[in-house]
Amino acid sequence: MTKDAGADRLAELARALADPTRAAFCLALLDGRAWTAGELARHAGVAASTATEHLHRLIAVGVLAERRQGRHRYVELADRRVAELIEDMAGLRPPVPGAVTGLKSATAASALARGRTCYDHLAGRLGVALTDALAAQGLLETEHGFALSGKGLQWMEETLGVDTASWTRRRRRPVARACLDWTERRSHLAGQAGASLCQVLFDRAWTRRIGSGRAVRLSDEGVEALRDLLGIDAAEQGLG
Repeated sequence: MTKDAGADRLAELARALADPTRAAFCLALLDGRAWTAGELARHAGVAASTATEHLHRLIAVGVLAERRQGRHRYVELADRRVAELIEDMAGLRPPVPGAVTGLKSATAASALARGRTCYDHLAGRLGVALTDALAAQGLLETEHGFALSGKGLQWMEETLGVDTASWTRRRRRPVARACLDWTERRSHLAGQAGASLCQVLFDRAWTRRIGSGRAVRLSDEGVEALRDLLGIDAAEQGLG
């Protein structure tokens, strides 16, 4: 039997991800930012030396990329394709209610479910609410996969000021993509349109990060803006 090199590489990747600590690192890095080994170690509750070993493994298989700035070493997800893979894999498993060990863990879980970054786009109830509103306004077509309508493209350009012409220079990435939300069990908007929408919300301070993790929440200005632009009732949808 001829040995399949592609199968070997796939198996190596699967083995690299098949560890709770390494999986925790990857999920944390879905916030789209670069983290230090020490930050990831504290996040996963492991020793710094242990974190370093795990990071070397993930870098070796191409899941993570290393960046150095002066004396500091950072790691991040290698690219958006890796981010999509991690989020899609997380969404494949049914949700398992975790044991609430205290108010802090319950609050953190609630914040992530309400709204979070999924690499460079928005997820959780906020991401799904935005997706539903775009579809309801005729800006996003969802019947046969996700696609911006002509009206949606115009809205992105004229209302949000997005340079959609730049999307054509990145043709390897779809304009709109459905990403299964692992907390809502429904799809939210990813792709170039999802990334641009997320960036606009951050640039205009309509969304803000909660602490140093992936969780985000709407600002008062964001609540008003999404109500005026898309008819989203933040209080009714549990986004406040």
